[in-house]
Amino acid sequence: MDKHDNAGHAKLILHTDGAARGNPGPAGAGGEIRSIDGSLLAEVSEYLGEATNNVAEYKALILTLERALLFKPREIEVRADSELLVKQLRGEYKVKNEGLKPLYERIKALAAGLKSLKVKHIYRSENAHADELANRAIDAFESSEGAPGGGGGYEVEPPDTIGRDGFEQGSLF
Repeated sequence: MDKHDNAGHAKLILHTDGAARGNPGPAGAGGEIRSIDGSLLAEVSEYLGEATNNVAEYKALILTLERALLFKPREIEVRADSELLVKQLRGEYKVKNEGLKPLYERIKALAAGLKSLKVKHIYRSENAHADELANRAIDAFESSEGAPGGGGGYEVEPPDTIGRDGFEQGSLF
């Protein structure tokens, strides 16, 4: 790609990860959005409530993909350490779980306007930052439960809901 494509964020690289402590259990989503030259553009870190690890993996991708689309890229490459997620999105595995089907369809709908969405399986060691963001969301929720006014965490706003890119972090979940 030429410099013009880099400057316009024609292609973005996403690292995503979901975490669940227990299966199901308290879950979090983490993701990072990078330009093709490796510059960090935005991060996603969100508590998901009670979920399975597979649901957390899907929601991490959805939340990060939603944020990435705000940059109006033509192409996105997703890098994830969930073999199930990657193989289902590539069509190598069927999506049999009823809870994952609407999440799968949401990803397909989000990707519909892109020239391409490539999904690549990576080792966990290559996904440490996204994993940290997912776990940070769970930790923040769990530490707020014992705080005065906490209790449940759904009503507790994260300390910083504005991402590095200036967009407010929100969720459809």
